[in-house]
Amino acid sequence: MSGSRQLRLGAFMRPISIHTAAWRYPGAYPDANFNFAHIQHFAQTLERGKFDAFFMADHLAVLNMPIDALKRSATTTSFDPLTLLPALAVTTRHLGLIATASTTYNEPYHVARKFASLDHISSGRAGWNIVTSGNPTESLNFGLEEHVEHATRYRRAREFYDVVTGLWDSWADDAFIRDVENGIYFDPAKLHVLDHKGEFLKVRGPLNIARPVQGWPVIVQAGASEAGRQLAAETAEMIFAAGGSLEAARSFYADVKGRMKALGRNPDHLKVLPGAFVVIGDTVEEARARRLKLDSLVHYDSAIASLSVSLGTDASRFDPDGPLPDIPETNGSKSARERLIESSRRDGLTVRQLAQRVGGFAGSAFVGTPKTIADEMEEWLETEACDGFNVMFPFLPQGLDDFVDRVVPELQARGIFRREYEGVTLRENLGLPRPENRFFPSSS
Repeated sequence: MSGSRQLRLGAFMRPISIHTAAWRYPGAYPDANFNFAHIQHFAQTLERGKFDAFFMADHLAVLNMPIDALKRSATTTSFDPLTLLPALAVTTRHLGLIATASTTYNEPYHVARKFASLDHISSGRAGWNIVTSGNPTESLNFGLEEHVEHATRYRRAREFYDVVTGLWDSWADDAFIRDVENGIYFDPAKLHVLDHKGEFLKVRGPLNIARPVQGWPVIVQAGASEAGRQLAAETAEMIFAAGGSLEAARSFYADVKGRMKALGRNPDHLKVLPGAFVVIGDTVEEARARRLKLDSLVHYDSAIASLSVSLGTDASRFDPDGPLPDIPETNGSKSARERLIESSRRDGLTVRQLAQRVGGFAGSAFVGTPKTIADEMEEWLETEACDGFNVMFPFLPQGLDDFVDRVVPELQARGIFRREYEGVTLRENLGLPRPENRFFPSSS
């Protein structure tokens, strides 16, 4: 029987599966990325399964792949998260709604206003996933000839966070008195003008929307590089971690929580949720066969292009049946690149084999029966490798239905996952405190 630690579960959606070939799997919905009725049903299924949040990835460019690879992938296009999630907010009651928004190719006033709006529309269920943008081609859509340098992106992200959260604190929680008799709508003494002037940003404020229901939407971060870990330790309340081996996950968990302690932050105020690609069968053999079937639907053109994106170099020029050669440094996502190189060396993979893995999904995979999957998740939780998981479904709707109907009851029976939501807001369900208003602390 488990102790007091409880598993947190997010669903990593894009806005459906991350697997390149998920749309081709028998019984899957090929048009689901742009079918709101399907996505709404998925969100309601997640809520039935008591998931903490629908976590929507985003990118600001079509992926930089050759067209022969791009034409095969359903993950290249999707709805804008901050258009989709407010629509989902009115058809759900408890499910958290987390959206990605880049600090490199957005302005903080826009981000602050949109997430504050989502938090009010959803009655306190919004979360902001802070990313610095790893796709170099995004720069070409925003008037730049080349991607902003990695370290510069993270310095801007740190300042961006300060500005957005400062804008959320523009109004005291009790600023809007709405005194009908005397005709006074708000108390001017409870309005703060930020007037920020920094290295990258100049923002006057105040925000033209009341303080969010949660004080701030939940702050989520996904970087695993040195700069990413430090940013997470300083700012994040949830980390979408990379996964990898159990030992690597424990090391990451201890590192980030240790950094929090050094900064004077309570480590319990950060939930580490590695990505978990889950494939379920009646037997382990059946689950493995489903994974093999799914991966077999990834065309090699798509696989080698995905590998090229992940490595930041053209992998099609490598010998497909030879080992991965030395890869030069890039200005893209460093942590993902390093994990691929490490796994290639560790597992002795050829370029072809590595491409096949990346072309499907290269992260942590739990492949087995509901019991074996629950066993693994419980071990990760109890040995402080995580606080929960961002679950990735291999194909939908079956992969999602199987998890909610078969794995969730197994986790609940072990006493490590809720049977009912603890509160109304995402913060309440995650066990996170409501942040104090830095300008009006007595009103928070």
